[in-house]
Amino acid sequence: MLFNSYGYVFLFLPVVLAVYFLLSRRRLTIGSKAWLLFGSLVFYGWWNPVYLPLIVGSIVFNFVIGKAILGQREKARFSSGRSLLVIGVLGNLALLGYFKYADFFISNINAVGHVTLPLLRVILPLGISFFTFTQIAFLVDTEKGKVKEYNALNYGLFVTFFPHLLAGPIIHHAEMMPQFDRLRNKVVDYRNVASGICLFFIGLFKKLVIADTFAVWATNGFDTLNQLTVIQAWVASLSYTLQLYYDFSGYTDMALGSSLMFNIKLPINFNTPYRSLDIQEFWRRWHITLSRFMRDYVYIPLGGNRVAEWHILLNLMITFFVVGLWHGAGWTFVLWGCMHGAALVIHRLWKRSGFSMPSWIAWFLTFNFINIGWVFFRAKTFGDALRVLGGMVGIDAAPLPKGVWTQLWHAGSFITALDNLFGALGNNSKAILCMLIIFLPLSIFFKNSNEVAEGFRPNVTQLILFVLVAWLSVLFLGTYSEFLYFRF
Repeated sequence: MLFNSYGYVFLFLPVVLAVYFLLSRRRLTIGSKAWLLFGSLVFYGWWNPVYLPLIVGSIVFNFVIGKAILGQREKARFSSGRSLLVIGVLGNLALLGYFKYADFFISNINAVGHVTLPLLRVILPLGISFFTFTQIAFLVDTEKGKVKEYNALNYGLFVTFFPHLLAGPIIHHAEMMPQFDRLRNKVVDYRNVASGICLFFIGLFKKLVIADTFAVWATNGFDTLNQLTVIQAWVASLSYTLQLYYDFSGYTDMALGSSLMFNIKLPINFNTPYRSLDIQEFWRRWHITLSRFMRDYVYIPLGGNRVAEWHILLNLMITFFVVGLWHGAGWTFVLWGCMHGAALVIHRLWKRSGFSMPSWIAWFLTFNFINIGWVFFRAKTFGDALRVLGGMVGIDAAPLPKGVWTQLWHAGSFITALDNLFGALGNNSKAILCMLIIFLPLSIFFKNSNEVAEGFRPNVTQLILFVLVAWLSVLFLGTYSEFLYFRF
């Protein structure tokens, strides 16, 4: 089921919310949790019921392994606990590897070995990358003694809780389950409901009105046109940069908003990442829970900052190789991850050397590096990426209208020149320009959604703005477009 559907907004969420608090009000705590677990499984199975046994089997496997690890810890047999942890982690990675990477590996074997092994054509189950990482974190935390309670119903709810299930945030057992058991969370909190609704519709607006509009222009540049002008190439790259941000942060806003209505606070996943002044700051603001996972379960186990300098730099590269591969089974994703790893290496060396630069230059370099990186992230092949990048720097770019730059210097010809400059973009040229002028600065300089939702008070001005955002969002509901991170 999609957040951006009539069924979710007007049926599923209100019914699940009402029944949950009705059961909680009658002190049927187990019943309310069971109802939420059932609703979450319905939410997941709505897309394709065939994959319900997959997620249920994954939950049972990890629960059994986790309980066995806990048993070994209680007996102070740590070596056995670590062996079980290895089994559990490998089991999760095997599941993820089969569904997400099997055809990728077969394709590469075919290319390198000049053979024709048949592809499996496996359909990627929604959310598998997220619920796999969530459960790996759970097993590691259990082995470290961070998990204090073990209950099958609680564990099933922890993994499947529908707001975070399909595309995060990636959560930890210790930050979630105490919230479900807190007595004051069993009662409707109308302030949380109001903030949650506000946050949900901000996210819905981001997705349907902003991201899906930029998606059309990004697709036109990346997938449709064979040759791009400089303007078309930059419009394509910036459109995807903004599409990805508003799509994924929009999903996260809807997830956090839906959860907040149940008095459950999911971790914040975005904090205005495009205002970052360096690449390290970007990863502290973008997909925050993934950065946390990679730091705690990949980078630190490799040695983190406790090793020699060359080893630290290697750890950064390995970590972001994993980040790239986690996002998708393709070399463009791997290259994107390695680009960010290399950028972090350069940033670390730059800082250690004591160099600095003006903030505006730091922002300009960081943003453009991120924008160029997204070109590889979006492109289906290296050829497509190079075609867009070539257009951006004028290499093999389609020619602009003759004399357009000269006309721009003359006030009388300025409007005509702009029409010529953007004319190749079609009838939507003015709309594209307006969208970029409005929503690029909005993603950099204005408050993020969580700050807006926290400060939401139903006065007249805010109520009018909220009604406008909600009304526009509902008008676009019929599109049913998929969220980008469902593919990862």
